[in-house]
Amino acid sequence: MAQSAEEFAAGSRFINLASAALGAKAIAASDEFFGAKDRLLSDDAPVFIPGKYDENGKWMDGWESRRRRGPGHDSCIVRLAVSGTLHAIDIDTTHFTGNYPHAASIDAVLDEKDPGEKAGWKEIIAPRALGPSRHHLIDIQDRGPWSHLRLNIYPDGGIARLRAYGMPDALPAPDEEGLVNLASALSGACAVAWNDAHFGKPQNLLLPDVGARMEDGWETRRRREPGNDWTIIALGRPGIIERVEIDTSQFKGNYPDQASLQAAYLPGMEDAALIPLSLYWPVLLKQQKLGPNRLHRFTKEIATLGPATHVRLNIFPDGGVNRLRLFGRPEAA
Repeated sequence: MAQSAEEFAAGSRFINLASAALGAKAIAASDEFFGAKDRLLSDDAPVFIPGKYDENGKWMDGWESRRRRGPGHDSCIVRLAVSGTLHAIDIDTTHFTGNYPHAASIDAVLDEKDPGEKAGWKEIIAPRALGPSRHHLIDIQDRGPWSHLRLNIYPDGGIARLRAYGMPDALPAPDEEGLVNLASALSGACAVAWNDAHFGKPQNLLLPDVGARMEDGWETRRRREPGNDWTIIALGRPGIIERVEIDTSQFKGNYPDQASLQAAYLPGMEDAALIPLSLYWPVLLKQQKLGPNRLHRFTKEIATLGPATHVRLNIFPDGGVNRLRLFGRPEAA
C-alpha cells in the first residue's frame, strides 16, 4: 500500500476487528514466554520501558516467543471481535529491533467455534519479510468474511500489535424491543469528523460496554471561546432512531452541561462534505440537560425524521461523554 499504516487507520472507515476494546481475543499461542499473547491486540500504542524486566527477562509490549532451537515456527490464533470482511492487516514490530521475526504469514477461517489446527484455514497473506520496529500494512485480496486469524512468525520473535481492518458482516443482535444499536462499532459505525479530541477519541463513543476511565470516552479540551464541540457519526446501517442513550459515566466534573443531536440521510456522501452540511441538518434531539456520571435515555424527546445515515452529536459547551448509543430499526440491506 502507498499509504502509511497511520494514514490508513486515520483516513478509512474500516474498523480494527482485532481490537481488544471491541472484544477480540488471542485464544492460543505456541509460545508466549517473553510476552503475553493478549498484548498483541491492545488498542494502546506500543511502549518501550527501559529497565523494565520480569522473571523471564526484558518486558516487551507485545507477543514474544522464546528463541526457537528446533524446527518449526511459532503462531498465535486470534478470534476477531466479530466476523467480517478484511481489507488490510497491519503487522507492527514497533520496539522489536533485535528480536523481531524474519517473516510472517496470516491464515484465516470462518468458524462459529474456536478452530483448531485441523480447521479449514486458508492463507490470506503469504510469508513475507518483516523489518525491525515498523508497521507492515498489507492489502488483503481474499477478504472473507473471516472470524479467526492465525499469525505465523518465522521462526520466532516478537510482534507488538496485530490490527485487522475491515467491516462487520452482520449487525449486532436486536434487543428485547427489536432495536439495534446503529451507532455501535460492531455494526460498522464510525466517527468521521469532529472539532476537538484533546483528551479522548470520538471513536470511543461507539465501543461496547462502558469505558472504565475518562480516556476511554470522547473528551474535548476546556473551551475558552464561544460555541460548542461536536462530532459526526456515520451509522453502521441506515435506520430510524427510536432511542438515544448518552452516557457520561466516569465524567463527574467535566461532563457537558447539555447535548443535542442532528441527523441526515446522505448515503454515499464523502466525509469532507459532511461538516458544512451538518450545520443545517434537522434536529433529532433538542438540547437536553445532562448530569455527571450517569446514563441518560431519551425516547419521547426524539423527533420523527425518517431514516438516517449520519448523526451529529453536539455538546454544550465542551466536556466528556463515555458512550453514545442510537437504537433503531435498520433499513433492509
